[in-house]
Amino acid sequence: MAPEGKLDLDPEVVRTARRLAARAAEPVIAMARTHTTVSVERALLRLAGLAGADAGGRPWVNHLADAVRDQVGLEHGVALPVWDALRTGPHRDLADLARAAARGTARFRLPAGDDAAAAREASGLAARAGIARIDHRRAERARMLREVGDPPRPLIYLIVATGDIFEDIPQAQAAAREGADVVAVIRSTGQSLLDFVPEGATREGYAGTYATQENFRLMRAALDEVSRELGRYVRLTNYASGLCMPEIAALAGLERLDMMLNDCMYGIIFRDINPRRTFIDQRFSRQVHARAGIVVNTGEDNYLTTADAVDAAHTVVVSQLLNERFGHEAGLRDDQLGLGHAFEIDPAVPSSFRLELAHAQLVRELFPGAPLKYMPPTKHMSGNIFAGYLLDAFFNLAGVLTDQSIILIGMMTEGIHTPWLSDRDLALENVRYVRDACGDLAEDFVPRPGGFVQQRARRVLSEAVQLLERVERDGLLTAIAEGTFGVTRRPADGGKGLEGVVERAPGYHNPAIAILDAEDPHAASTEPAGQAGQEVPA
Repeated sequence: MAPEGKLDLDPEVVRTARRLAARAAEPVIAMARTHTTVSVERALLRLAGLAGADAGGRPWVNHLADAVRDQVGLEHGVALPVWDALRTGPHRDLADLARAAARGTARFRLPAGDDAAAAREASGLAARAGIARIDHRRAERARMLREVGDPPRPLIYLIVATGDIFEDIPQAQAAAREGADVVAVIRSTGQSLLDFVPEGATREGYAGTYATQENFRLMRAALDEVSRELGRYVRLTNYASGLCMPEIAALAGLERLDMMLNDCMYGIIFRDINPRRTFIDQRFSRQVHARAGIVVNTGEDNYLTTADAVDAAHTVVVSQLLNERFGHEAGLRDDQLGLGHAFEIDPAVPSSFRLELAHAQLVRELFPGAPLKYMPPTKHMSGNIFAGYLLDAFFNLAGVLTDQSIILIGMMTEGIHTPWLSDRDLALENVRYVRDACGDLAEDFVPRPGGFVQQRARRVLSEAVQLLERVERDGLLTAIAEGTFGVTRRPADGGKGLEGVVERAPGYHNPAIAILDAEDPHAASTEPAGQAGQEVPA
């Protein structure tokens, strides 16, 4: 077939890359389908309506899942033991049972025969009710988009992160009034390493605000209010990553978040979370995201903060192809794959801007249906705020030229301090000017045939295919252990959270997984998914 697109990429090379990515992903998908984790089981309990925590802040879902694990194990899931105990014991509801579990007075067994069938039916009804609530919130988003309108692309993406949800809310609304289309509430530092989800509205986060269901609810309501005021829908994003990835995904669906940071390898590489735990948790979380109409935002941009952006460009493409395969298998559509990349080449490198254009256009053509999120320069920002502001403008220009879907605003004081509100206003002014001045300039940007941009893009794709051949041969877990992505080495049996991984036994039952596996997540949906961007997850 003849080459196609502005870069004249060889379609056979592109097909080969996707074929290799699918083969590399398959053993990991098989592992995820045959294992569970403590957080996957707790996510089921949250979907069934169990919320709240004890006086010390330990969630009831943790108490209940831990009691089941201690008494009968998690190999068969929590559903059968928990709903059997509700049927046969004195407990009024899940909350009452969880309190008894915390006191040590609840007793669990693995039911058989008619008792197992009854527990299976009861747990299925509870899971169905939770998924129905997610479906309702998805329909609610579709109505909001019709009523208030969808902003033009590229979306302008901005971070709010004070640590206090009641400070975040007015800042987020102010940012929307200044032009932000997506508000990301960055998580408190280290929350990804907590094996529980905090409860309630929080006011003391560190370099971010804790991701909790109540914080999700409060910010969603605030952004709905400002959306109606402005006449355009303002999207909300947070983080489904770390040791509680499945639970946070469920809470995001229940509270109508629009996008969630959810990368196949970020937590492994940058937070030292066990690879097996991450991939198992991720499959369930992406199934929930698919059902909720949430866009996942991947973290390839982070590789370029530890590796050279020129030398490691092909690792970004390989990760994007793997994220695409994992996402499709879990039910995500192309318009839910907010694949990430970044403008992180050292500006001192000759032709650095041309290299950036080649990389960005390559990603655009490899994933034409994806809402790509493009990250601004951070690694090479310095105390020279004037040079930083200029570099951000070049980043914005590259984003418009290559038709990126979401542009996260760059901050001129990135290399000095946490930006002031006035810095944010200047950054918004910068991206608004470039977006408005350029208009549809992407239509006119056509690299010279056989020129620098085309040759560089083809080289990166060729290097990606070579790396995928090695990953497919040696195994993805081996590649991660060898430091292929982001330099850092993470062995398959190392990191945090491995003790929470359990191989499923014959007869394992999780009704939420059964529903999500069996049903088309988009069957009742007519609206396109939202669009999203990403910053470094906590």
